[in-house]
Amino acid sequence: MPTTLKPMVYEKGNLTNETLLDLYKKMLKPRMIEEKMLILLRQGKISKWFGGIGQEAIAVGVTSALTKEEYILPMHRNLGVFTTREIPLYRLFSQWQGKANGFTKGRDRSFHFGTQEFKIVGMISHLGPQLGVASGIALANKLKDNKHACAVFTGEGGTSEGDFHEALNVASVWSLPVLFCIENNGYGLSTPTAEQYNCEHLADRGKGYGMESHVIDGNNILEVYSKVSALADSIRENPRPILLEFKTFRMRGHEEASGTKYVPKELMNAWAAKDPIDNYRNFLQLEGVLTSEIEEAFQREFSNEINEHLQKAFDETKITSTISKELSDVYKESLNEEVVPNSKVENIRLIDAVSQGLKQSMEKHDDLVIMGQDVAEYGGVFKITNDFVNLFGKERVRNTPICESAIVSTAYGLSVNGMKAVMEMQFADFVSSGFNPIVNLLAKSHYRWNQNADVVVRMPCGAGVGAGPFHSQTNEAWFTKTPGLKVLYPAFPYDAKGLLATAINDPNPVLFFEHKALYRSVYQDVPTDYYTLPFGKASVLKEGNDITIIAYGAAVHWALETLGNNPEISADLIDLRSLQPLDTEAIYNSVKKTGKAIILQEDSLFGSISSDISAMIMENCFEYLDAPVKRLASLETPIPFDQGLERQYLPKNDFEAALLELLAY
Repeated sequence: MPTTLKPMVYEKGNLTNETLLDLYKKMLKPRMIEEKMLILLRQGKISKWFGGIGQEAIAVGVTSALTKEEYILPMHRNLGVFTTREIPLYRLFSQWQGKANGFTKGRDRSFHFGTQEFKIVGMISHLGPQLGVASGIALANKLKDNKHACAVFTGEGGTSEGDFHEALNVASVWSLPVLFCIENNGYGLSTPTAEQYNCEHLADRGKGYGMESHVIDGNNILEVYSKVSALADSIRENPRPILLEFKTFRMRGHEEASGTKYVPKELMNAWAAKDPIDNYRNFLQLEGVLTSEIEEAFQREFSNEINEHLQKAFDETKITSTISKELSDVYKESLNEEVVPNSKVENIRLIDAVSQGLKQSMEKHDDLVIMGQDVAEYGGVFKITNDFVNLFGKERVRNTPICESAIVSTAYGLSVNGMKAVMEMQFADFVSSGFNPIVNLLAKSHYRWNQNADVVVRMPCGAGVGAGPFHSQTNEAWFTKTPGLKVLYPAFPYDAKGLLATAINDPNPVLFFEHKALYRSVYQDVPTDYYTLPFGKASVLKEGNDITIIAYGAAVHWALETLGNNPEISADLIDLRSLQPLDTEAIYNSVKKTGKAIILQEDSLFGSISSDISAMIMENCFEYLDAPVKRLASLETPIPFDQGLERQYLPKNDFEAALLELLAY
């Protein structure tokens, strides 16, 4: 980064003196708060601080250019976003101290929070996904045709993440009204920009996305405010994304504990001379807009406000909670009422049931959007959304680029902006490319800041079709482990249709597993109209007294086949259907009756849900057991392609022997 910088040139255009002063005042406030925070940090009264000193013009200028009804997604160093949106300071101070008047109930720190009241969506430490969230918010704005813009921040370091590429590409392909704001502040922690990217301007990347882009002096408040105001007005009327690179500098460490020893002194001095507040103050004084009396009045006002609100936050008692409260806040309460179907049925396949459930939910919810690779005209690789484009239009049935991470984040953005989303993973295996936003964004959102994620992720999964290691996984255990997610895995058409409708009604994130080998092989009489089924309720398919068989997905059908070949076996066969929440009552009641339990699954054994169910039975039903709990699962290998190797991999052919052995124990 050069040490000789362009001088600050202010062009006030047709801005009034009132606006000029207002922008100064809005920058001064976060600067004074930060200076106070540094004192408190040295005194040990706060534990951590991410400094934005020297970057106030960007946060203030961008936020001032948006209306208060428009969403903005800030980062660590954007205190000016929060103060410009006029959040009461005591609430910010309480947030930083982990107290109840903050926004996360003591569950997260600093700027890792959002607030619908002030239309702010805070960051997560993984940085990149919030760019996709902005795309989702902007998509909802476009679908609502509300003429709203949206702005999202990232640092130059964050532009190295794949989510940056994915989010910009989606926004460009869909012409979404969002401002992507890069704060190019010289260093990603201690790594200089020369080691972060190899181009002169990050804004030049916009060309690769067919996207308009601009380089802006991020320390010049008038340039920031004027240019962003004009661009925001433009995308409100002509929706499209714009990439903005704000040249600025980080005058403090990444966090205060990091320091700035790695920064050359001459570079620090050069940027200190471009301080956005000092330079703008001098300009206003020369223009006769800012007098010493006005300056002193601003200083007194903010000093008094800061001290008063700090004391209020310090006086607030430490936050307390209960275990039941902590657990209940992981999910948003679901008020779904069960819809009972009429008596008319038709005999259909599981794949038809999924398609019907989606179609009838699209008819029920005008704000529901389906997204995924090839889901529009092509109808999806399994043809589940065939003809949906003709029924609901391309606005609601959207082909996506190949970018699972950004689409998960986009789905979350739709939810933030009051809409529903169903995303199809083309194959469940591909969810690894969208894993981060599922487990760190969707799953934690309601617990962190009371924002639900009204998102269903459809997961075509499973072996038995000779698809090999990358198209055959049944990876439900990746998600049953994660608090905040719900996981469903139906084995029959009736369950698939009803549970999918409930999943779409539910305001929480749901992973909906659909076994590919069952799509066209399993038929059942299914009600023709819309209906729902409750989560967390297993289905007892057979009743007996000698043993409990617990299964889900394709394993249910393996168990049924085995019992059909051995009619003398008296068994309870439990189809879990819902893995999270789990019907422990049905499991325990059955095991207490039979005294023996075997768990059959397609997933490999170690770390799987069968391990947890086995442990739960041992802990809760030990005195009723007449034998050890048995688990049967696939080999601890990736799934092979060859049919013979695949049959060897799966536990289907080993189940009968294991069942008979346990019965004879």
